[in-house]
Amino acid sequence: MVRDATTEVVEGMIQLTDTILNAPMESLSQEQLISTGGVWEACEQVSNLPRDNQAAVVSSLAACLGVVKDAVEEMEHALVEGQDPYGDIMEDEELGFRGNRDTYWSEADRQLLSSCMGLMKASKACLKKVLAAVKAHGKAESPEQIAQLDDLADIANEISPSVDELALSMYPPVNPLAVRLNAAKLASVLKKVLEIAKTSHVCPPSEDSWVQFLTGAVDHNMNKVKNFTQGQL
Repeated sequence: MVRDATTEVVEGMIQLTDTILNAPMESLSQEQLISTGGVWEACEQVSNLPRDNQAAVVSSLAACLGVVKDAVEEMEHALVEGQDPYGDIMEDEELGFRGNRDTYWSEADRQLLSSCMGLMKASKACLKKVLAAVKAHGKAESPEQIAQLDDLADIANEISPSVDELALSMYPPVNPLAVRLNAAKLASVLKKVLEIAKTSHVCPPSEDSWVQFLTGAVDHNMNKVKNFTQGQL
């Protein structure tokens, strides 16, 4: 984060210097004003940088949580909309309807998707709990603590892409094998997050209960996905 912020300040200064050098003497162009504003903005970001690794990991986890929340809400909305998740973007203007069943969810699809939604909600809950634990117990005073925070941030960054891949495979026409593979990938990432959190300093014994609960929730939903797809592979 420090490196990126510093790069933005330096690049902003280079751009501003170029506009000044390329402008007529003693003139103030629109480009100079825009470049000056860019430098101010970059400098303000520096003043808002996290002061240590604990704060940096909190910031990173919060960003991941925001993206996953959006993905969960989007999929919940699509499922509530009814049988046609593409209704708002693929309406046939001339006919007023479509007869392609590949754009609809079957009842079997919906049973499978309910377990996938369980995994997606577990992802949100996992990030929420890990974020709270890092805020409450996270420290960056020793190399070991910093390494544990780094490991947590690295694995947590894999949750959002895995959620997105699962969500994309949930849209019709549903391929049960693709859904199962993506669900298994997300479940594996979540189990790693919970395992790393449990063995780190951010999870004292008082935090054990939610780690066990979420581990059970991930296993439960993944087993349901396996059962629903067993006869369709």
